[in-house]
Order: sequence, then C-alpha cells, then structure tokens
Amino acid sequence: MLDRIIQNETAFADKDAYKAQTNTLKVQLRTLEQEIKEKKLPVIILFEGWGASGKGYVIGKTINCLDPRSYKVYSTVKATETEKRLPLMHRFWNVIPEKGKLCILDRSWYQEIVPATLEDKLTEEETVERMDMINVFERQLTDDGYLVVKIFLQIDRDEQKRRFKKLLDSKSTNWRVTDLDLKRNRNYEKYFVEYDKMLEYTNTEYAPWVVVNSDNKYRTVCEVFKTIITAVNDKLLSRTLSIGENPKKKVPKEIFTMATKAPLSLIKLDKTLNDDIYTEELKKQQKRLSKLHQRLYAQRLPVVICFEGWDAAGKGGTIRRIASALDPRGFEAVPVAAPEPYELNRHYLWRFWQHIPKSGHVVIFDRTWYGRVLVERVEELTEEKRWRAAYQEINEFENNLFESGILVLKFWLHIDQAEQLKRFNDRMNIPEKRWKITDEDWRNRDKWEQYETAVNDMLQKTSTDFAPWHIIENNDKKYGRIRTLNIINNTIEMWIEKHS
Repeated sequence: MLDRIIQNETAFADKDAYKAQTNTLKVQLRTLEQEIKEKKLPVIILFEGWGASGKGYVIGKTINCLDPRSYKVYSTVKATETEKRLPLMHRFWNVIPEKGKLCILDRSWYQEIVPATLEDKLTEEETVERMDMINVFERQLTDDGYLVVKIFLQIDRDEQKRRFKKLLDSKSTNWRVTDLDLKRNRNYEKYFVEYDKMLEYTNTEYAPWVVVNSDNKYRTVCEVFKTIITAVNDKLLSRTLSIGENPKKKVPKEIFTMATKAPLSLIKLDKTLNDDIYTEELKKQQKRLSKLHQRLYAQRLPVVICFEGWDAAGKGGTIRRIASALDPRGFEAVPVAAPEPYELNRHYLWRFWQHIPKSGHVVIFDRTWYGRVLVERVEELTEEKRWRAAYQEINEFENNLFESGILVLKFWLHIDQAEQLKRFNDRMNIPEKRWKITDEDWRNRDKWEQYETAVNDMLQKTSTDFAPWHIIENNDKKYGRIRTLNIINNTIEMWIEKHS
C-alpha cells in the first residue's frame, strides 16, 4: 500500500492556497462536529506513520477546528510492565470514546505490530495473532456504531533523514529525535516492508487505511481533513466507507469449538448434601483454594470467575464462600447491575474490560456480559441484530482473555420454579432478607419460559472449549457450593500445572 500513496488532486505548496482550501474544510468539520454530537456518533481517528512525518502538526490543526469538550487526544507510548501483563487490547478499550464524542490517537494499537515485530523480535505467528486481535477489536467497535478512521502518514527515507537533521540542529527541538528514531531511519527498508504488510492485513472494509503523502505539510492537512469529512458523512448517511484504497479485506469471523451443553430441562435437580458432609467439605475445599491462590499469585496467573443464574439461585452465597478462601489483597468481586448512562454510551464490553485482573489476581463477576443475550434480549432493551452478534463478540472477548493467559470459569446456577418461589417467599417473610427481593424479580419470574429459551441459546452458543459453561444444580445450596468450589479448584490446579 505504501507504494500507492494517495496523491493530492491539486499539488499546491504555498500557504495562501493552503488557507483557501482548509478554511472551507474547517467549516465543514465544525458543522459535522455538531452532527456527531446530535446523532451520538462515536468517532476514533488514529494517526500512524513514520517518525517526523508530521503527526503532531496534523493533529494540532485538526483539533483547532473542534470544541475541546468534544474530543480527547491520547499519545500511545510503549506499554508499561503492568500493561504488558494484561491482554494486548486492554489499554485501548479503556480510551474508546462515548457516543457523540471523538478520540484522536497519536499512534495507536498498531504500535504493537511493526515496532514490536522488529524490536521485540515477535515471531511471524505472534504478529499475525496481534493483527487478528486488532481486526476483531475494530470490527466489534464498528458493528456497534463506531467510526474508525485510520490515517498513515508516509514520507520516504531521505525526507525523514532531512527532517531529523533539521530537528537535531536546533537546541529547542533536538530532544525530539532519539537514537531509536535514527536507527529506524537507517533500517528504513525493513520497517517499510513490515508497515506495508501491516497495512494490507488490516485494511478492512469496516476500517480501511488511508495512506497520505506527507512530504508537504499543507497538502497533508487538506488530505486529512477531506478523509475525516468523507468518512463522517458516509457513516452518518449509513453508506459504505468510500475512503481508502481498494480492495479492502473481508475478515471472516472465527469459528470456535463448542463444549456442548444439555438444555436446562434435562438437568436433574435432586442432588443434596447433608450438613455434616457439607461442613467438612467446605473447610477442605476452601483450604485447598487458599493454597491454590498463593500459587496463582506466585506464577502470576490471573483468573476470571463468572456467575449467572436465576434470581435467588444462590449466587451471593456461593461467591461469599469462594471469597472467604481468597487473600483479600488479590481478588475483586464485581457486582453487575443495569449499566449507568456513561456505560450505555460505550460498547457494552467496555465496562467489563475495566475489571480484567492483574497477574496472579482473581476477579469474580456477580452477573456478567451475558446480560446482553439474557435480560437485554428478553426485555427487548437491545435490538435483535446486536444481541445476536453478541454471541460471537463474547466468544472473541473470552478467547482474547484466554490467549492472554487468563483462566475463564463460567457457572450457571440452576434451580426450578418451585424452589425459586419458595426462596422468594422466604425473602418476603424475613425482614433482614427483604431487600433482596424486588418487583423486577417477580416480573422476571413471569417470563421464565422466555428466559429459559435465552439461557439455552447462551449455553449452546458460548460454551467453548477454552471457556465452557458449568451448570450447577443448586436446588440444594450446600451441594451447589461444594460442587462449584470443587470445579474451581480442579480447573485452577490443572491450569497451574499447564503453566508450570
């Protein structure tokens, strides 16, 4: 792609010609900014390119057209040691904008590709895996209504060398050129080849690349403004993006191997455990989990434990028995309720990325991202197209965690309708438990069959070989707690051995 850089239709170089065209484009950008806000379009504009290609200058000219309250600018630097211990895309999920706002990136997630390939000695397989993650990330965002504009500023080796020399000759700017910059210039051809591969592989129909010839800064700004204006107009009018070069890559969605689960109607709920055995087993399993947590911490292995289930199925009590066995400095329990307005204004997975565990830590979710295909589906809070797409997105999300070294454990706590009614009545009749029962619980009960259909679909479509569902027979809470703890301990033990 770098051999076919976009040339400006009118190759002007003087400031007067630049001002004449950019003034018109500025007015268009300001008008579009209001439409972005009114129509709640989230926009990500990322700039990549060679050192000294003018990214800072172009970004400065771009934001000067905009209301400072409508955008944030992020400069991507090399990942810290803490960030390296989290999934690759974690820090970038954290900066996606709210609906109606813009995020402008001075370098982006693509810094995890070419610089890492040549300087951190990634294998070809590792590089492709990272680009696949990026393609999935961008597709998930654009499927959710985001606009992702990707601009690569291209200059040749001699021009880059000339610009470096000019910066180095001035005491006020020589700090901007590092030894690494000069090394990259000396190895320009190697970087050129890798950048070209990256651009081709990630030039998708939903997030195409625009490569701009950056040898003239005035012309570059005009090309960038035109690109942004065209992309925003296309998105607002629900047209296919007309920016970038053809052909654009079509990325097939990965097919995951499923761990088949029986429908809930076939699950027998007659299993019980007497008090003596329960007390003995609880101490045994908690002691075992406590020791395993120490080993997890020592080996820096993070774990995510997810709980879903019927209202009053016993999630809270089960989580308490797990949490009491863990070192409080190394775990977090995350109760998931209806999303807040600022959460609704972003991709639904955004709020869960905020709680991904650090190395050696455990995070327990009391309800999860599966709300998208359960309550949001049944209560028609999300359009059908989006909740149907969520099965694939959730599998991709969990696969991302798994590939990053995070163990994902998922439990559905299952009870029957008679047991649920009994527990609801108990809560109504016991003052200190009355807070647990709400009108919403009763409304959900009236839709039991609809929820059961949704749960069965969820189990069939998201029980993967890397993150299978465990259905816990929880009519007898004592039995369910011990079975859950046993599964957690067995799975963590195998995970530790695998990574020893």
